[in-house]
Amino acid sequence: MSTSAFHPETLGVRAGSVHSEFGENSEAIFLTSSFVYDSAAQAAARFGGQEPGNVYSRFTNPTVTMFQDKLAALEQAEFCVATASGMSAILACVMGVCSAGDHVVVSRSVFGTTVQLFGNILKRWGLEVTFVSLTTEAEWAAAVQPNTKLFFVETPSNPLTEVCDITAMATLAHKTGALLAVDNCFCSPALQRPIELGADIVIHSATKYIDGQGRCLGGAVLGKKDIMEPVYGFLRTAGPTMSAFNAWVFLKGLETLSLRMGAHSSNALALAQWLEAQPTVARVYYPGLASHPQHDLALRQQKSGGGIVSFDVKGGKDAAWRLIDATRMLSITANLGDAKTTITHPATTTHSRVTPEARAASGIGDGLVRIAVGLEHIDDIKADLVSGLRA
Repeated sequence: MSTSAFHPETLGVRAGSVHSEFGENSEAIFLTSSFVYDSAAQAAARFGGQEPGNVYSRFTNPTVTMFQDKLAALEQAEFCVATASGMSAILACVMGVCSAGDHVVVSRSVFGTTVQLFGNILKRWGLEVTFVSLTTEAEWAAAVQPNTKLFFVETPSNPLTEVCDITAMATLAHKTGALLAVDNCFCSPALQRPIELGADIVIHSATKYIDGQGRCLGGAVLGKKDIMEPVYGFLRTAGPTMSAFNAWVFLKGLETLSLRMGAHSSNALALAQWLEAQPTVARVYYPGLASHPQHDLALRQQKSGGGIVSFDVKGGKDAAWRLIDATRMLSITANLGDAKTTITHPATTTHSRVTPEARAASGIGDGLVRIAVGLEHIDDIKADLVSGLRA
């Protein structure tokens, strides 16, 4: 099916779907490890890549392929590589496009585990890494070296929802001969399409909004086919593979993604505006607020503000913990993108392995609370927070 003539809402429902001889309407789950061939010659052609078709579910599976094709249509990417988790997507991206001795410039405002991957594990294998401010372009320009291969950003960022100018960042990266990879987890393609803004690679944790109900782990790397070929090669060999069942769950999630992201954003904006008026809240971080430093930029490159609201409470860690513990409906968990509203204390959960100095440099204080706003009625979410704010 050609994807150029349809709106994103339609692509989420229809793109990528392939039906078997049985004529099923909902995509089938192919729970098989391997596939059989008509002849030894066909097996050789499949393994050698001369004939298209499925070989082994580590790197070819019909259900996973349908998910890849649907997500690629939504992101307007040529090729998608599905992985076992969001972190394995980042790993596959770097292992595919970088080598030992290459240099990568990374935003300091990324998920805590992403900081660990770049700053600890990948450094041990010979990758040079420089962390810079997401929103200060001069720092990116100054960090560039002759061996710089990749710029890596997360926008909006976790947990402070900082926003970078993707087009400007892509221009700078390409000027220096580097690729730009954008973690689009917070927005999803329903709200933001980084490739249309100049990015080369898009990263997803499908675990979050793509699933939408906190059921399965998964990730994806997307971009032009020539850039994705070595990423796919790493997946085929190393095997950080998405399961067929998880791919089927994500296919169902993509069907409702546009509707859900609109509802998440609407609830989040209402909650952010309400939090700004609370006397025990020192500051609210949400791209949809006029007070957000990159509000105008967010309006230009995002369809709406997304579902993540972070805020500083007066009184530091003790006050933040009292607020969290006083809630009764909100789920105390670090996951996000769920239909259920979740609440967490980033300094001691998602960014607990980041050094105190690095957290301070990223603006993550002890009084910071992050809420992934769900699909409950907004008045019920506010009511549950009232007791916490009073505590």
